[in-house]
Amino acid sequence: MLFEYKIRNFNFRLVLYVLLLSCIGVLVIRSAASSGEDTRATRQIMGICVGLSTAVMLSLIDYHRILRFGTMVYLGCVGLLAWVLINGVLRGGATRWVVLPVIGQLQPSEFTKIGLIIFFAWYFDKYQERINQMPVLAGAAVLFGVPVFLILAEPNLSTSLILIMLFTAMIFVAGLSYKWILGIAAVIAPLAGLFIYLLQYEMVPFLRGYQAQRILSFINPAKYQDNNLQQDNSVMAIGSGQLWGKGLNNTTIASVKNGNFLSEESTDFIFAIIGEELGFVGSMLVLGLFLLVIYECLWMARKAKDVSGKILCTGMAALVGFQSFSNIAVATKLFPNTGLTLPFISYGVSSLLSIYLGIGIVLNVGLQRKITHS
Repeated sequence: MLFEYKIRNFNFRLVLYVLLLSCIGVLVIRSAASSGEDTRATRQIMGICVGLSTAVMLSLIDYHRILRFGTMVYLGCVGLLAWVLINGVLRGGATRWVVLPVIGQLQPSEFTKIGLIIFFAWYFDKYQERINQMPVLAGAAVLFGVPVFLILAEPNLSTSLILIMLFTAMIFVAGLSYKWILGIAAVIAPLAGLFIYLLQYEMVPFLRGYQAQRILSFINPAKYQDNNLQQDNSVMAIGSGQLWGKGLNNTTIASVKNGNFLSEESTDFIFAIIGEELGFVGSMLVLGLFLLVIYECLWMARKAKDVSGKILCTGMAALVGFQSFSNIAVATKLFPNTGLTLPFISYGVSSLLSIYLGIGIVLNVGLQRKITHS
């Protein structure tokens, strides 16, 4: 199959943008690392090398061959998520990791994002002609609900919300009728009000106490001021960077990072480090690169030769877009505090490898774009 591709169709721009984001991530992780954590940058570099190599290999494999294993990919994701609940590693009050032979510690929920993109690209392509029929939609809802339920049980509300956004984007591109969209919107609107009411009394069944507190602190910051401490410090760090920032690896007393005012500065709040050390200019550069990655994925979705390719590219665009926006929105206090990484930048080998897998498949869709006639 390799020699049937035209190299001029390979999206080198996307690879460049992804590598630039990854390089910025390594620099910021190294700067954010405290003493004894210097190995994080090294591990991230190794993750980039493995991820990029895997992405290049996947880009040369016909994505239709990968979609044939969609059911196996789905079952593998569900199996790993179930294994997390049975024999997972507890860290920070959540069980989200498993230890596998040779591979080591792994976070299955990160790979589930890519797995569900692959599976539903196959599913919606297979039932494209009946996408608006109740049995097909009900089947999709059940199949989607199983991994989401397992992830919620870890607990991991933030990843569940990202998966909901992914699913919404993919089913829309698959051809969901506007009658269904308007009907669902009409149901969700009153449920949202009921959700906020029940939240005040911690009566939402799938939310833990601390999760409810985070949302309530966003809705009513004056009443739950203590819960906003991390986000307040994050905003202070971003603002202190001003136009050009304080520079990477700075050791000044005025640094919010060096004052230990931030937690999870290498993962959840890494954008606060970017804002403080690279300033407004560096922050805009990062945002611009994310927009370019999303644009390239959507451009390849438009050029895809079939529905499955379009869904794969749209799913990756939604993943990068929603997750990066959510992470930055938390750091800037636009969203309630969640535990999401910033794609390509935050420390985390599982997150890094999984998203490179998705990029590799998207690159192959771009290699097989539809033929246009002038």
